[in-house]
Amino acid sequence: MTSGKASSGNFSLKGKVIDASTNEIIDFATVALYKSNNDKPLANTQTDLEGQFSFQNLTKGEYKITVNFIGYTPFQKVVQLNGNLQLGNLTLKQSANSVLKEVLVTGTKDVIQLGIDRKVFNADQSLATQGGSASDLLATIPSVQVDLDGNVSLRGTNNVKVLIDGKPSTFSGSDISSVLQALPANAIEKVELITNPSSKYEAEGQSGIINIVLKRSKNAGFNGNASLASGRLENHNAGLALNYRNLKWNFSGNYNYKEGNRDGSGYNSTSFLKPTTTPFTSSNLISKRFNRNHVLKLGTDYFFTPNTSIGLSTNLNIRDQKKSENSDQLFYDINNELTDRGPGFNGGNENTNGYDLNMDFSHKFKKKGEELSANFSYGNRKEGEYQSIVQQFFDLNDQPSSSKTGMDRVNDITRKDHNYNIQIDYTYPLSKNSKLEAGYRSILRYNQENQVSDTLLLGSNLYDRDYNLSNLFELQDMVHAVYSSYQNQLTESFGIQAGLRAEQAYLNTDISGLDKNQVFQTSKGKLDYLRVYPSIFLTQKLKGDHQLQLSYSRRVNRPRGWQVNPFPNVADRYNIRIGNPNLKPEDIHSYEFSYAKFWRLVTFTSSVYFRQVNDVIQSIRAENPDENGGTISKFYNIARSRSAGLELISRASISKTWNITGNLNFFKTAFKGDESLGINDNDGFNWNGNVNSTLNITKQLAAQANFFYMAPRTLSQGKTQSMQSLDAGLKYDLLAKKVSLGFNVQDILDSRKFGMHTNNLNFIQDFERRRMGRMYNFSINYRFGKTDMTNSNRKGKKSDERERPAGNDEDMGGF
Repeated sequence: MTSGKASSGNFSLKGKVIDASTNEIIDFATVALYKSNNDKPLANTQTDLEGQFSFQNLTKGEYKITVNFIGYTPFQKVVQLNGNLQLGNLTLKQSANSVLKEVLVTGTKDVIQLGIDRKVFNADQSLATQGGSASDLLATIPSVQVDLDGNVSLRGTNNVKVLIDGKPSTFSGSDISSVLQALPANAIEKVELITNPSSKYEAEGQSGIINIVLKRSKNAGFNGNASLASGRLENHNAGLALNYRNLKWNFSGNYNYKEGNRDGSGYNSTSFLKPTTTPFTSSNLISKRFNRNHVLKLGTDYFFTPNTSIGLSTNLNIRDQKKSENSDQLFYDINNELTDRGPGFNGGNENTNGYDLNMDFSHKFKKKGEELSANFSYGNRKEGEYQSIVQQFFDLNDQPSSSKTGMDRVNDITRKDHNYNIQIDYTYPLSKNSKLEAGYRSILRYNQENQVSDTLLLGSNLYDRDYNLSNLFELQDMVHAVYSSYQNQLTESFGIQAGLRAEQAYLNTDISGLDKNQVFQTSKGKLDYLRVYPSIFLTQKLKGDHQLQLSYSRRVNRPRGWQVNPFPNVADRYNIRIGNPNLKPEDIHSYEFSYAKFWRLVTFTSSVYFRQVNDVIQSIRAENPDENGGTISKFYNIARSRSAGLELISRASISKTWNITGNLNFFKTAFKGDESLGINDNDGFNWNGNVNSTLNITKQLAAQANFFYMAPRTLSQGKTQSMQSLDAGLKYDLLAKKVSLGFNVQDILDSRKFGMHTNNLNFIQDFERRRMGRMYNFSINYRFGKTDMTNSNRKGKKSDERERPAGNDEDMGGF
């Protein structure tokens, strides 16, 4: 219908996008406006947090409007504009075979959908990481960085919370990087980023949340997907996904197998500044690893009524790893003359078996918007690792060194993890524009690491127990939380969300073992604290498709198990790493001001942010008093760090077939020193960027390239080296897009590496690590099955419940 009066050149077109089955709003859907006789968009926008959109300053005539959103059938409608026009509700359906009279199936999903408080990355469109791992996929996403050990950073900060299907991975313990390296990229549907979470979310994570959503079919009937990939260094990947859905049941199963080699190299050089018999040391290493991973996911959902459902699922992960590392250490005197060299070998194997069990419950009450959901998860992981470490020292005449003693050591390490997640969430609508959310969550982690270390007795074939390194380390990490959040759209353009989260946390450690006199020793540590985490979000919609948001949240970064474990890592006796059981959690205060604007061909979002971290956890390197020419890295709390930055993200449609998404992040970090640790104040300017370009060459052939660069990053004792990489891929569809052939190359420039420069009062140290080098993969993907039922038979199911298991509280949408 039309309403109001306007001049012939100042008409408006408005509407609202909702789910066809549930009438739930769909925020951040992409809406494009065309002149009816032109295929080039006249304007682009996205639906706001209420699902609404508008176009202004239009002239009289016939227009075409299209709507796209991940997981839904693209929508198209032709309208005649003779004045201000309110379209009302535009409904999107998820069934691929349900085509409305005014719906036309066109186009593909956007690679990235941008919102003022989040980014959604559609993994299906990542051509450059086909056949790769979840770590490879994350490395291509704007704002995200992944180092060579699989550790994930967000906006240059590595203290980020990674979730899988909206929940912590209960079978990974604190070793989420291993799960990401084992999880194939083709098992992932999308990745969601939220940089300043509200009180509804777990307070853990300094720089925000990364949620990985695994693939799960949304279509009725029986359907499936099979994939194969193979590449350099004997890297192979195979996957099979099956799903069956009817009115009452949904059954799904996914299996992925991945194996391959990971070759690497590196160096380490240390110059000691104080008088020493070994003022300079250096080492070179070559490493080889072979990994074999099995990932199985089984799930079923039962729908008692259209408003009540229960879901059961299990994940199984089996990983085997064989590794070897050859090194050569060199020692120099004060005249820079070589005195000793120490060739060494570090080899072994590692076996990990993990599983989790999940139960999700969801119920929607008669009152629209009132919902109750619950989840219980249990995870169990067992890991066995065997290490053989051998090093010999020779002088310039290739005779056994008289100043350094060789080492022949074997370590037998077993780790056991038991993890629980219990949560309940309730939403109650107070009015049409306001609601109250409340919930409870407990996360319980029980970890045990038992290390037995033996050394070879000189002149014999017998090993003797080293009681200094043979210990049992036990950890209990428990967090109990309650939260409440209030949301209100006070006016048509202004909304507020305020929340409060209280968390009671415990971190208990127990170290036990025998000393050299066979006397049992034990040492206990305890951390017990209650904190309240407030958050507030203010959102203002402006005319002309502008949107502003101002937010504040308090967060926490708790010490990880390996950061508090006092067992020395002696794989390299001259560069030892050790944990600190007395670490305190970081206290984080995060502020963010965001702006979004949508032009005809360009989407732009920007954020100015400030973050203060108290009791910063940093690895501090010091000279090892027990090994001349060696260092020890130990974790400590230093006083404070402050970061202020600007992030810019834009997506531009260069043409109908070519789009580019770019990301730039500029920030300055300042560390407050700690005299007791010999650390001075340190600050520096840092930046990183990412460019992703996708070109549809023909209807069947698409190409994609992704370039990433991170400038040197400031640390408390120095800085990291710059990092860069270029990846590219091709995809060719055939047989009506049932089959896709892919080819990609990762690290085309052979430049992916990680390094660090440390400068303190005692020494200057540089090290660098490289992995694999240039990699290529060939892949084939086959989709099969039919969908002979429509989703309309399942009315009442919330749209985001089809995206992830029922009852999930980590809804990544805005308010």
